[in-house]
Amino acid sequence: MRSLDRRLLRVARTYAHSPRAELAVERFSKLGERGAVWLALGACGYAANRSGPAHEDRSGRNRAINGAEHAAASDLRAAEWRRATATVACVYGLNTLVKLVVRRPRPNLPGLAPLTSTPTQLSFPSAHSATSFAGALAYARLGAPAPALYALAGSLALSRLYLGVHYPSDVLAGALLGTAVAARCAPTPTPTTAPTPMSATADAPSRPDAEPRATAPEGR
Repeated sequence: MRSLDRRLLRVARTYAHSPRAELAVERFSKLGERGAVWLALGACGYAANRSGPAHEDRSGRNRAINGAEHAAASDLRAAEWRRATATVACVYGLNTLVKLVVRRPRPNLPGLAPLTSTPTQLSFPSAHSATSFAGALAYARLGAPAPALYALAGSLALSRLYLGVHYPSDVLAGALLGTAVAARCAPTPTPTTAPTPMSATADAPSRPDAEPRATAPEGR
């Protein structure tokens, strides 16, 4: 396993490299440092749902009758995004704890120095990978576009191989850790309550485009 790890890492560390590409990948990889980009995305999701837009009816007037329900739904959605963001932060903390227990050193390939600095010299598992896949799953559950999230997660995880700071098994273990924790802890969206027949009936007379119901003529 260790031999395969080193062979795959050498391929990633030597294939499609150029000074410009290495600089671009290094800058991109910094986005995932300590889960920063995923915490930022979670904060944006929280802010966007904390103050949602007002709904309007066909005539263009605000539906004041549903204002309280809309505010409560927005607060609920914001709480779900806050919990999803906290899940990413917890994954980073758990990943750090596992690193301190395992204490696997960073890769050291002869003649191929790492292409970026790292917060620690511990390698297993990859925090970039763990926080990325935790964030992708947690935010996709709340309606964010899953293909874009997983594309970002996979790219950040693979960037660590390209830069030579993680073994493939580090990245795989991080992805499994982040996915497992998010699957267990990340929230699932609460379904909104559908309008009751009584409220639908009460709204009907107020609609400007409602037509009077035809009545059958009385018998003679």
